[in-house]
Amino acid sequence: MADMQATNSRFPAMAPRAVSNQRHVLAAAATGFRDFVGRNGGNAAQVFSRVGVEERQLDDVNIPLDLGAYVSMMEIAAAQTGNDNFGLWYGQQFRPEMLGLIGGIAIASPTLGDALTNLAKLFPYHQQATETSFSREGGLLRWEYRILDGGIVARRQDAELTLGMVVNVFRHCLGPSWAPEEVHCEHPKPEGWREHESAFAAPVYFGQRTNAVIFRNDGLTRRMPHANLRKLNLLCDEIVQVGGGTGVVSLLDQVKGEIRSRLPDGLPYVETIADALGIPRWTLQRRLADYGVSFSDAVDLVRRELAERHIRQAYVSIVEIADILGYSELSAFSRAFRRWFGLSPQKYREALLRA
Repeated sequence: MADMQATNSRFPAMAPRAVSNQRHVLAAAATGFRDFVGRNGGNAAQVFSRVGVEERQLDDVNIPLDLGAYVSMMEIAAAQTGNDNFGLWYGQQFRPEMLGLIGGIAIASPTLGDALTNLAKLFPYHQQATETSFSREGGLLRWEYRILDGGIVARRQDAELTLGMVVNVFRHCLGPSWAPEEVHCEHPKPEGWREHESAFAAPVYFGQRTNAVIFRNDGLTRRMPHANLRKLNLLCDEIVQVGGGTGVVSLLDQVKGEIRSRLPDGLPYVETIADALGIPRWTLQRRLADYGVSFSDAVDLVRRELAERHIRQAYVSIVEIADILGYSELSAFSRAFRRWFGLSPQKYREALLRA
């Protein structure tokens, strides 16, 4: 196992970052976390200790928590409780009124369509370094969510709980039986994936570019049950003030995030990532050089990090991992994996199981 922990000398030491990551989430996102962990047989105090969060921080819903620590909380809770679908069910029970300012904004919006628009616009103040959008795609509508910081690798539980929170905004307005047309998740299909289709009452597709709820236009003009325009305006002002901005992510982690979202479609081009970040290609390459990496190094790094994460999930097939990482052939993925870790994907997984 010592060989499996070796670092890849192909990646040079990175220069100090010119910009420190600033990415937090308001503590309202962890409402009921202690009790939910306990009901699942876990110990919340141990989870908090491992990620460096003080339990008393959750007493004020507007206290900022480090986003990386928050996402890790959910992953650790899933492992500790033995509930691989921890985030899925934590999100399903997360009603809008539990979500602090951003939940209050959804509730106070005039119509469901306004609630979804306001969520997409203001969610990055609730959770920084996050991209949310509400758009039309063909004859359907799409509410999307993804973390922009590519340095946060393990984030499946967060994605599933966030999608559950969003679906509950629909159900707050349209009733508990409402269901989307589809749900998309960026991570691989988990072992208990049938629970996802049961929770959302819809087909769930994994290994997608982003996390999204796909739905029909019906009901967008429905009035929210507790619409209050005056309260809405006050809450919108407050979340911008409390959130303190939408976050700052280093260029390298932005690039890694954009690469990650495009890998399921194949190998991304530097021009595509530069366009997504709104900077010229040559500027992107020059700024990456300040970190001691080229664009191809960044792609390789993202693939390596995700491969190491997914290979530990025994229910995810090696073929599926190769596909999610944008390899057109399994043999190409196997060669890259052996270069990274000195073993084939199958032998690496077998060694993990023996350990």
